Amino acid sequence: MGEPKGVARKGVLSAVGSDPQTVTGITPGLQIQCDGVPVADWLCVCGHHERARGRAAVIRLTARVIVGICPHATTAEGRAAS
Repeated sequence: MGEPKGVARKGVLSAVGSDPQTVTGITPGLQIQCDGVPVADWLCVCGHHERARGRAAVIRLTARVIVGICPHATTAEGRAAS
């Protein structure tokens, strides 16, 4: 009960604040961790999140991701937004 509100417990990362594009401590973009088993996290600008584990999966994810460009929006949505 006496714990501060909005603070992660036991070292667990969580989204705190009003940034809707932060998913469990991951900022938009591509982050790769190579210690031990390779892991890549990609958070698209639209909020879509993907995680790849293992060397081959990380290579496939990094080959198809273009940071800053959302492949999830249709062409019509992209034109309407501009």
